[in-house]
Amino acid sequence: MLKHLKLTNIGPADTELEFGKRLNLITGDNGLGKSFLMDVAWWSMTRKWPAEINPELTSGKKALPRGNGDAKIGFSFTAKSKPVEYVSTYARRDEAWTGQPGRPANPGLVVYAMADGGFAVWDPARNYWRTQEGMDVQDRPSAYVFSPTEVWNGLAGAEGNWLCNGLIRDWASWQKENGTAYRSLCTVLDALSPDAAEKLVPGELTRISLDDVRDIPTVRMLYGKDVAVVHASSGMRRVIALAYFLVWCWEEHQKAAKLLSEQTTTQVVFLIDEVECHLHPKWQRQIIPALLNVTKSLIAGAEVQLLAVTHSPLVMASVEPIFNDTLDAWFDLDLVAAHDEQSPTVEFKKRPFIRHGDASRWLMSEAFDLGSARSLESEMVLKEAAEILSEQVIDHGKAKALDSQLRGLLGDTDPFWIRWRYVGEKQGWL
Repeated sequence: MLKHLKLTNIGPADTELEFGKRLNLITGDNGLGKSFLMDVAWWSMTRKWPAEINPELTSGKKALPRGNGDAKIGFSFTAKSKPVEYVSTYARRDEAWTGQPGRPANPGLVVYAMADGGFAVWDPARNYWRTQEGMDVQDRPSAYVFSPTEVWNGLAGAEGNWLCNGLIRDWASWQKENGTAYRSLCTVLDALSPDAAEKLVPGELTRISLDDVRDIPTVRMLYGKDVAVVHASSGMRRVIALAYFLVWCWEEHQKAAKLLSEQTTTQVVFLIDEVECHLHPKWQRQIIPALLNVTKSLIAGAEVQLLAVTHSPLVMASVEPIFNDTLDAWFDLDLVAAHDEQSPTVEFKKRPFIRHGDASRWLMSEAFDLGSARSLESEMVLKEAAEILSEQVIDHGKAKALDSQLRGLLGDTDPFWIRWRYVGEKQGWL
């Protein structure tokens, strides 16, 4: 489990974060460093930047110093054998981050779902160092990193061997075998579905082209038709990919552990950037609790830690019933105005999790900093109207003009009408 990060002279600001053992939510405006924070979290546990392993990625690049002077990443996590804590410094001449000598610590299974649809996996059975002639060596892949296309079509090794068959081939193979992997996939798809009326259920395998001999998995739609997964909606493909990778990671880890005569891991860290990406609100409301529950169920007996970046007030509202201050944490990134002529600065804060009750209140919370849950035009006109209502003597002409604007912006049942009509009728401009 990742315990803390301390960043000095890298990213948008220096910061130190203490993570919760189970659920960690990260909010903030675009461009303030949320995805960067996820990349650093992945690197801290695996010691490789995603794009170092797979140059096809457009994200996951190596972090660089923000300015002159030493740049450092301090981190700690719970490893298989003992807690790990140290500080890595950027060696400018080598263009690399320093590491401790010898075999690195084992953080357990680490899965990273990136916002663009790519995935990265570090498996303690398949990616960890081994001993050869008394020496620690790393001659296995340092991690498995997939571009969005490789998620579906498979990941090849440097020597032309296949490291992963990909979602399409694996799903089709699992479905034909109808074994444990397929049953697990069906269970995970079911758990990640938005509700009982809209379940993700596999349909019959199909072919989509004369020039493509692969059997293509399908999902059964509510209107009774089986649709090839490659033709499913973006939201469905996002959830399907999440389900596949959870099952694939665990299936392959179990097989590798069995070959090594080792126990399976007892720790899983799941990083997911923009968890609501492409998802309809009813899917957003379900995704975090479902991921926690299904991961714990699939990987029985393991501790599961989830780090999730979100821009969604529905996602924040969805965790209110399960958020536990002793296990979970919420981090918010804000742009803070400087008190002098210097530029604004980015501030990382661990905020107390206050239950707001609904998504609209979350929009106006410190997570999203909106003045209201309305349109920008409505917010501006309502501000003018509220100012008029606070005056002792109201300009009737101005009030009537605002009334006309409000009628074009607010619904008939908007609660603002109660006060507006009461004052208008009392003062005679309505």
